[in-house]
Amino acid sequence: MAKALLGHVGGPDPRLVSEVRRLQKRVSELEAHVMRLQAENDSLSAVVHEDQLLTIDARHEPALT
Repeated sequence: MAKALLGHVGGPDPRLVSEVRRLQKRVSELEAHVMRLQAENDSLSAVVHEDQLLTIDARHEPALT
């Protein structure tokens, strides 16, 4: 128990601090990547939606009765 207390009082482990910083950086990189992918997906969805609106296909037109 004394070793645990001494280690706790001695301050943070530099290896642990380094690992936490590395992981925080990686999370930030992944969040930025997700944002880029979402933006790309949104633009591709908009293009597909535009193409669907511009495409006239008699098979998909509702029948008027």
